[in-house]
Amino acid sequence: MMFKKILPLGVSRGRFWGKLLKQRKMPKTAKAVFFAQMLAFLLVFLGVTGLSGCHLVPPLPAANLKEPGWTVREGQAVWRQKADAPEIAGEFLIASREDGRAFVQFTKTPFPMVTAQKTANSWEIEIPIENKRYSGRGQPPKRIIWLQLPALLAGGTPPTGWSWTPEGSHWRLENSATGEALEGYFTQ
Repeated sequence: MMFKKILPLGVSRGRFWGKLLKQRKMPKTAKAVFFAQMLAFLLVFLGVTGLSGCHLVPPLPAANLKEPGWTVREGQAVWRQKADAPEIAGEFLIASREDGRAFVQFTKTPFPMVTAQKTANSWEIEIPIENKRYSGRGQPPKRIIWLQLPALLAGGTPPTGWSWTPEGSHWRLENSATGEALEGYFTQ
C-alpha cells in the first residue's frame, strides 16, 4: 500500500526493480553483480545485528552480598505483573550500596522468579522461569518495577505514573498505566 503512493504511474511493485535497472541501462552481468552485492550486504547486516543483539551489554558479575558495604533487607511480597494477571506471593531480598549498586531478587520457593541488579552505569534483569535476560547501559527503564524499588526505599521519588506508599516496614509500589503492582513488608 505504501509503495503505491511513491511508485510512478503504471509501474507495479513487482516490476519496479526491473524497470529501475532497465532505465540505468546496465548489462545483465552488472545487474547480477548488483543483486549479489545487495544480498550479501543484507545478509551481513542481519547476521551482525542478530548475533550481537544479546551480547551488546555483557552480563553483570554476580553480586557478593557478603562484601562489606552492602545493606541487605529481606521480606515478603505480592507481585502482580499487570492489571488482569494473578498475584504471586513470595520472598524478596533487596541489597544496596552507597556506590549506586543494587540487587533485588523475588523468589517463589524454590524458584527465583526475578533477579535484577544495577550499577552506576548499567542494569540487568533475569527471569529464569522464562529463560529471559534484559540489560542495558545507563539508568534502568522506568517500567522495570524491580529496579525502582531500591531507590524508593532510599527515599527517592517514584517515576511519573507510579505511586509509592511507604508505611513503616510495609510499602506498596504501583504503575497506574499497566496495573503492575508490588506490595510487601520487611521481616528484619
